[in-house]
Amino acid sequence: MTDPAMPQDSASAGHYGIGAAVPRTEDEVLLRGLGRYTDDIDLPGQAFAAMVRSPFGHARILGIDSAAALAVPGVLAVYDGRDLIDAGLGGVVPMAGVPNYDGTPMHAPTRLPLPIDRARFVGEVLAFVVAETDTAAREAAELVALDLDPLPAAATADAALAPGAVLVHDTVAGNVAVDYRWGDADAVAEAFATAAHAVRLELESNRVVANPLEPRAALGDYDPASGRWTLHTPSQGVFSIRSVLAREVLKVPVERLRVLTDKVGGSFGMKIAVFPEQAMVLFAARALKRPVKWRDDRSGAFLADHHGRDSAMTAELALDAEGRFLAVRLTGWGNLGAWPVAALPFTVNAVKNVVGVYGTPLLHVATRGVYTNTVPVGAYRGAGRPEGNYYMERLIDAAAMATGIDRLALRRLNHIPPDAVPYAAPSGMRYDSGDYPAVFGDALRLGDCAGFPERRRESTARGRLRGLGIASFLEVTAPSVKEMGGIRFERDGTVTITTGTLDYGQGHGTTFAQVVVERLGIPFDCVRLVQGDSDQLVAGGGSGGSRSIMGSGTAFFRAADEVIEHGRRLAAHYLEAAVADIEFGRGRFTIVGTDRSIGIMDLVRQIRDDAALPEDLPRALDATLVTDSPPSAFPNGAHVAEVEIDPETGETQVVRYAMVNDFGTVVNPLIVQGQSHGGVVQGIGQALMERTIYDSHGQLVTGSFLDYALPRAADVPSFAYAERPVPATTNPLGVKGCGEAGCTGALPAVMSAVLDALAPLGIRHIDMPVTPEKVWRAIRDAASST
Repeated sequence: MTDPAMPQDSASAGHYGIGAAVPRTEDEVLLRGLGRYTDDIDLPGQAFAAMVRSPFGHARILGIDSAAALAVPGVLAVYDGRDLIDAGLGGVVPMAGVPNYDGTPMHAPTRLPLPIDRARFVGEVLAFVVAETDTAAREAAELVALDLDPLPAAATADAALAPGAVLVHDTVAGNVAVDYRWGDADAVAEAFATAAHAVRLELESNRVVANPLEPRAALGDYDPASGRWTLHTPSQGVFSIRSVLAREVLKVPVERLRVLTDKVGGSFGMKIAVFPEQAMVLFAARALKRPVKWRDDRSGAFLADHHGRDSAMTAELALDAEGRFLAVRLTGWGNLGAWPVAALPFTVNAVKNVVGVYGTPLLHVATRGVYTNTVPVGAYRGAGRPEGNYYMERLIDAAAMATGIDRLALRRLNHIPPDAVPYAAPSGMRYDSGDYPAVFGDALRLGDCAGFPERRRESTARGRLRGLGIASFLEVTAPSVKEMGGIRFERDGTVTITTGTLDYGQGHGTTFAQVVVERLGIPFDCVRLVQGDSDQLVAGGGSGGSRSIMGSGTAFFRAADEVIEHGRRLAAHYLEAAVADIEFGRGRFTIVGTDRSIGIMDLVRQIRDDAALPEDLPRALDATLVTDSPPSAFPNGAHVAEVEIDPETGETQVVRYAMVNDFGTVVNPLIVQGQSHGGVVQGIGQALMERTIYDSHGQLVTGSFLDYALPRAADVPSFAYAERPVPATTNPLGVKGCGEAGCTGALPAVMSAVLDALAPLGIRHIDMPVTPEKVWRAIRDAASST
């Protein structure tokens, strides 16, 4: 029953299954420039939209005059907020709201696609133009006359929290969206009162711009006959985008909207949310009875893409006389920008991630979410996980200096030992697996910490300051959601797998295929992944929080079980045996104790054309199921960074970098290493160069790459990389997720190295980003004070 022309059914799991460093199947298309992005899609008769954005950080909308714009040849319409309200459109509520400490809901005003009362940040869309050509639309947009009454702006969280500050939203007193608290404040206060040692730091996490390779875009279409919309747009999950746009904005059943995402071109969390422009093209497509397309440019991306980070914390650590940690306390704020998007980074995720791999009995977090007249702040790679670990590692370095205990010894003293795992952390998390001291030791060896004194002497001889930074980290991945796993055997011999996460650069097509190949033994090159079509999904949480391999991987694992059970029943029929006597392995169904078997792909072909198949047997091996994805996992690791600083210019360079990670079972080592490298570079960018600045009027000062620095290949060294995996016990694959870990380890490691380099000069504190000017000034100030 074998076909010599087809790949062997056992094929390939050993070379293409879990643990194999399979090159990404996505890369050939992308590297040849053949990727299909939203801007590559054109529909017959489409028109083009251009946005009219606010030039003020805060202003009352008195009127919008579109007469001059409508006179431009080719212009079809100009719409403002009243037009959308008259059409019955609603608004968007935050994707990740959290309650106040007293249980009341977060103060989260609904954001309409176009505001009707006030502009609340520079770049907010106040109107949009639709024309026959993109050029006509952009030219006409410049002619729309905005009658705006400028108002005072609250451009920073400190300004927004000041007594008498202007209100960003009249319904939100004091500009405080949420007052969040966690833990036993009295017990923590008692621990600090009786502690032998306590350290306190004022720490900032600087605002950053996501800057994905491909800017946002949207192409909306409407079919009057069916009353159904189609939206092409980059996203991190079409299922959730469809739900929000249909139910909250269009106010129609979800079945009346289809959302399609092909290639995304990067996101880092930013494209997970619904944006006003997506609603606008859907509205205009119905109003004009033709497709409407919009694409952003880099300037618009700086002004309106959701930014990341932007929080400030007073971080405190209490220790006993031997240096054991007693309690951690965080107090501070997170800047939400003008509209609520995600409050998790400085609330829930700060709680979950701050104690990391250290045995710490008590924790108290008290943070506030603040509205300001700036771009909304959303989820950005790690969404509070890098910050939490950054706070803890900075505190440990400060405690080592205050107590005189070696910083490596202090970490070893407080690492959670492997025999204490599972470990109930004061965050409410239960760490299920990990050997944190072993990972730390491996990293010190990989980074050759023993050889650092000699490297420092060599740097000193060249007039450079050299520093060594060490960071242990642990992050808590996103919580479980419903996820789909579908496996469908096609007539052409391919296998379609379907799930609700979405690949925006992670290599899902390769990784998920490896999981299916491992379970079913099918040929690797026959597997095709479908993620970006809401019509083919019955559930899906999207990608975010490093949960895709846990959610979709588990869903495929269980769907494969269903395929195998279908196959056992069918194989028993063809092999004339009892179902109980059929076993499956390496792609073949075999009668136990015999050499009689049938391959899974052969079985698919056998049943496809078998008209005589008994009615009580499955007609295919296909499986579709929805499952609760596993709970959060706990990827962890240790990073070692070395920097050199030129004291004459303040220039800082990362000159060595080593990392050891525990990601549990690693499905594809090549992809995991690439994800780690990218995350580290992102962390280096925030630590050393990326900074988003608004002036007091809410004008974005760093609005282009002339003003905003991104890390390049020349800014980083080659990385030393190793793994010490301890499989997770909470999911059948034993995976833990890896997408955000590089950034989570990099922030504290790089900043620790910078401060170690500056310590001989008496410099104890400096905030990110450590730009050359900031370092130069710190060195000069230290010299003048001695």
